[in-house]
Amino acid sequence: MPAEIPHRTITPRATDRPGDASAFALGLLLRRAHWRATAATAEALRPLGIECRHFAVLIVLVDRGPTVQRDLAAATGSDKAGIMRVVDDLERKGLAVRKTVPSDRRVRAVEITPQGIELFDRAHASADLLAERLTAELGPGEPEQLTALLTRFTYPAGGEA
Repeated sequence: MPAEIPHRTITPRATDRPGDASAFALGLLLRRAHWRATAATAEALRPLGIECRHFAVLIVLVDRGPTVQRDLAAATGSDKAGIMRVVDDLERKGLAVRKTVPSDRRVRAVEITPQGIELFDRAHASADLLAERLTAELGPGEPEQLTALLTRFTYPAGGEA
């Protein structure tokens, strides 16, 4: 006769499905939300001839102005080789240019071009449709509430982000 296995309480296991009660549920939901938002953003950017990685760099350039590649990599979560490929792509498309930094001729800053700003503005013009699609299942006021909650989660008051 086989030995009896003692009964024990099982902690809920992460399933990545709605209703998941595991300790990993929040992280898994955020990962799924990220995938969904990234896929929708990629679809919206495709007609403009750029990808999310290109748009991420354009966002930084519009926000900060000319930025050295090392800082672009840090701001976008990229590595040195990855950011070089993205900037190469943006230069080929005429959306950004590298310029020597006068105080250190070895360093190159990346600057958005007028064509890059025009494309950036066109991308934002299509963002309303994207936002509507992403939040179609939410009720009145819930998209704003979700944005507020995610902002507080991402940028905690204690500066832990």
